[in-house]
Amino acid sequence: QVQLVESGGGSVHAGDSLRLACVFYGRAFSSYAMGWFRQAPGKEREIVAGINWSGRTTYYSESVKGRFTISRDDAKNTVFLQLNSLKDDDTAVYYCAAEDGPNNAPLDPDEYDYWGQGTQVTVSS
Repeated sequence: QVQLVESGGGSVHAGDSLRLACVFYGRAFSSYAMGWFRQAPGKEREIVAGINWSGRTTYYSESVKGRFTISRDDAKNTVFLQLNSLKDDDTAVYYCAAEDGPNNAPLDPDEYDYWGQGTQVTVSS
């Protein structure tokens, strides 16, 4: 069984930065593709960034490209999301997700096997 625990959310001002972390509890973290999603009130869950099992391939949505960075530390069973130059539109609950397999991170949330409980990011101008 896998458990994902996110942390690092908070309330910040536009232009500030945050670093989200997602700790993977379980076996074989290094074989999982990982994704960060977000969901704002009244909106569907959307992918923000993904990283494949090896860390060599990443994906970013157009809305965060150049501002957010996803990374993984297999020694710590952790995936990170660095959020820079935050905007009001980045306000959402951020979730990490894990997909079992030597694949690129899926863009479709339905393809993920495990989800964290989410961490709130609130950006005010």
